[in-house]
Amino acid sequence: MREYGGRKRKKVCRFCENKINYIDFKDDRILRRFVTDRGKIVPRRISGNCAKHQRKLTTAIKRARHIAIMAFESESFR
Repeated sequence: MREYGGRKRKKVCRFCENKINYIDFKDDRILRRFVTDRGKIVPRRISGNCAKHQRKLTTAIKRARHIAIMAFESESFR
């Protein structure tokens, strides 16, 4: 994502852009975007989230894993 002149374009937080305050841990469709195929949570610098929403997202993913909405890891790597 390079602009002309070698400058990087700043990523915008998806949750701030849509004015989402609460990230629902039961909505696995949103949470899957921020988890790799191996089950790791995507870091802020790659996802473009702000620090506040990244913390809320991490908490929501961990809650979803705890009540078995999401898997801790992919079954194909066992």
